[in-house]
Amino acid sequence: MRLPWRSGGPSPWEFFSDAPRILPYLRPYRHLVAMSFGMVAIGSLMSLLAPWPLAIMIDSVLGDKPLPAPLHELEGLGTYQLLALTVIAGLLITGAQHGLAVVDNYVNTKLDQSLVLDLRSDLFRHVQRLSLAFHDRTRTGQMMFEINNQASGIGAIVVAIPPLLQSIITVAGMFVILLRLEPTLALLSLGVVPPIYFSAGYYARRIQPRVVEVRHLESRSMQIVHEAISMMRVIVAFCREGHEYRKFRSQAEEAVAARVDVTVRQTMFSLVVTMITAIGSSLVLGFGAYLVLQKRLTAGELLVVIGYVAALYSPLEQISNTVSGLQQQFITFRSTLRVLDTEPEIHERPDARRLTSCRGHVAFEGVSFSYAERHGTLCDVSFDAPPGTRVAIVGPTGAGKSTLLSLIARFYDPQQGRVTLDGHDLRDLTLATVRERISMVLQEPLLFSDTLEANILYGRMDASHEEVIDAARAANAHDFITELKHGYATMIGERGARLSGGERQRLSVARAFLKDAPILILDEPTSSIDSKTESVILDALQRLMEGRTTFMVAHRLSTILHADLILVMNHGRIVEHGSHEHLMAAGGLYAQLHEAQHGAARRGATAAVSSDGLAELTSAIVERGGSLSGPALAEMARAMALREGADQDPAWRLLAAAWPLMSDGETDPLRSLATMNGAGGEAARLARRLLDDLGIAAEGRAA
Repeated sequence: MRLPWRSGGPSPWEFFSDAPRILPYLRPYRHLVAMSFGMVAIGSLMSLLAPWPLAIMIDSVLGDKPLPAPLHELEGLGTYQLLALTVIAGLLITGAQHGLAVVDNYVNTKLDQSLVLDLRSDLFRHVQRLSLAFHDRTRTGQMMFEINNQASGIGAIVVAIPPLLQSIITVAGMFVILLRLEPTLALLSLGVVPPIYFSAGYYARRIQPRVVEVRHLESRSMQIVHEAISMMRVIVAFCREGHEYRKFRSQAEEAVAARVDVTVRQTMFSLVVTMITAIGSSLVLGFGAYLVLQKRLTAGELLVVIGYVAALYSPLEQISNTVSGLQQQFITFRSTLRVLDTEPEIHERPDARRLTSCRGHVAFEGVSFSYAERHGTLCDVSFDAPPGTRVAIVGPTGAGKSTLLSLIARFYDPQQGRVTLDGHDLRDLTLATVRERISMVLQEPLLFSDTLEANILYGRMDASHEEVIDAARAANAHDFITELKHGYATMIGERGARLSGGERQRLSVARAFLKDAPILILDEPTSSIDSKTESVILDALQRLMEGRTTFMVAHRLSTILHADLILVMNHGRIVEHGSHEHLMAAGGLYAQLHEAQHGAARRGATAAVSSDGLAELTSAIVERGGSLSGPALAEMARAMALREGADQDPAWRLLAAAWPLMSDGETDPLRSLATMNGAGGEAARLARRLLDDLGIAAEGRAA
């Protein structure tokens, strides 16, 4: 005979293949498991005893049939005494059953929640260990659904097993007793077992795949909600609230329709199982009544048979419903197992070393790397950065700059070549050794929805409050923090939403100061802030870079002029390297990028003042716009060069005083001009304004 699931569908018992994966989670709760199974045995015994007090009352109290063999010692009791005894016995059995239900509910709830918590914890820890490549291709909402919703499957499975086992034991015990009472009735009562068994095959073949689909649709709903909330500023800015609502509503309606459809099918399945057991009950009742009429069975025994059949079919229904429920829960459990079975792409070797000290010497030796869907991201990259070196990485978009930084932090491993730290291959070191030695300040400040102090403390969790304040001062963040009502205890909102972009970035810099790691990675930390804020952050970064091996990616070339080594990347390769002066003289890609950023402004300023002999000075100021006064001086040079008539002389005087600041960092000439009374006129006023813009006091040595 061909079984119903052999036509290509799954076996109804196939899902039990994942059951061994639950055992490690059960070991810490052996005592709860033992209590649960102990109550299974007691509960089965109570179920077997439940119909007997009433049967004895009918046959032996109201009738004249002798008591069952185990109760022969009570034959001497009077009728009323026996009646009272049977009533009390019935009450005790009922009370015991309900008392067990209370204890069982406590044990199973505690076991359920403990197992779910352990699995969620393992999922959360494992997801953090997975590579960035995994997170790049996996939706955040999907991971939230797996951890928060799907993990509950393990608890539901475990607490469903004891009732299932109790049902099986009860069915077996009742069948044995029925067999002793009346073999024909016993066999007739089992006539419903094959249809119920085969119905489980139908469930596995027709309903289980739909349950998987519904779970996927419900996961998608959570993904849409998470994405919309995280992109709320964009949604509001583009007035797309209605679009997002319609997208969510459409997808949610699809998930609801699918859930309703599968629920109806599950209900119909339960209805079929119930009808099968009802037919079986009717057959047993009819044939049992016939046997009573034939004097082959007493009324009390028929009552026991009816009670057993009702109790027998209830476990059978329970078994069928439990099996279908278990299939659904195993589907969710299997989904979490797929996440747990995802191998981290960054492995820590069993013999990985932990460095006790680190100088910060980083080297790339013939490194090549490709993403799964993008080949040649890095090709044969080699360079050496001794301790304390400031390395700038520039190049067109997509050249591989950020990928190179990711390899230093070992977010990825190279497919060829190696990256070394103090002469050790990063793969020979523990992940903690590598990442504890690196501080990062990224283009987008990533902050937690917590206090200002807690976000800075993330750099070093055991730091004191005074150390946090020192780090904030070094990052030019202390002043704005103390101006807030709650100071360092201020809650900053999700991702620091209550702070400006510059304030968030200064917190990131403070966090890096507090960590005090020998290697610093700066991935375009000032690309999304205004020039005035940039000067404040650059000032903090200059202090942060002191004594550290620093890798900085920047599109504004004016911010990297003083780097010890500039790596120019294009199409995954280092096409040029050297200092700013060397690369400008070479006239290659770096010079082209520099010309693209500064050439137009320089030519415009030169043309405007060439008639007055200021072309050379203006060109030099614009050309060297990356020192302390960078963007502000470049803009001032342009503005002054465009002035005409009587203002040309003040412009010349201001530019002449600013030039030493640009070339040598010398502020005295500009201060001298700013402090001139009367004779300075307009030039002195502009000099004071410029010094104020740059945060340089007009008073000082020059005064």
